[in-house]
Amino acid sequence: MNRIDRLMGIVSTLQSKKYMTVEQMAEHFGISVRTAFRDLRAMGEIGVPIGFETGKGYFIQQGYFLPPVSLTAEEANALALIEPLVVRFADTSIRQHFETALSKIKMVLGQRQRQNFELIQTQTAHFIPDAYAHLLPSTNYLTTIQNSIIEKNILRIEYQNFSGETSIREVEPIGLTFYSLNWHLIAWCHLRHDYRDFRTSRIQYLNATIQPFRKTDHIELNEYLKTIQELR
Repeated sequence: MNRIDRLMGIVSTLQSKKYMTVEQMAEHFGISVRTAFRDLRAMGEIGVPIGFETGKGYFIQQGYFLPPVSLTAEEANALALIEPLVVRFADTSIRQHFETALSKIKMVLGQRQRQNFELIQTQTAHFIPDAYAHLLPSTNYLTTIQNSIIEKNILRIEYQNFSGETSIREVEPIGLTFYSLNWHLIAWCHLRHDYRDFRTSRIQYLNATIQPFRKTDHIELNEYLKTIQELR
């Protein structure tokens, strides 16, 4: 990788992460720590607003955006490979946005890259036996849930449990996880005063409110999932 490509890669990586240490940067790009420092200095000299926070690492200051100008063939092929998974395992709200994202990505590809990308698309497919088809997501909630996680606003849901009983819940979502061919909303439930796992296919109705979270000390999603594993 030449230096220009590496500098573009560092900017893209910093945009995708909250913080990154110089050691992580060096390991990620296969360079020395000294070279990573030089690259950071070079980016600062050309106007990329690099910040640093002690104990956390480097970051790009809020508001700066560098649009992608090109993709390698392998990067484009990776997107084509996961497209069938999104189509099959995401819900309608996510599929809609993924399709528009792919359209935008195609616009930045050269003619040959675009042809190769479309070839890989046609030659990559998913297959799910009919016996499992009814277990796959058919909701339209995932985008709304994602926005609620970001905005930290309460969701009001009508939920049907395994026994067929329906209840109205106000929940504070901390994350989404996928297992057993279903998306699961992990959230603090005000009815139960505890974290609960809601299978999104059992949500009968979902409404995004503008009410902020009332609980201020939520655990991280991965911490919750660890407690589930320990119980098992």
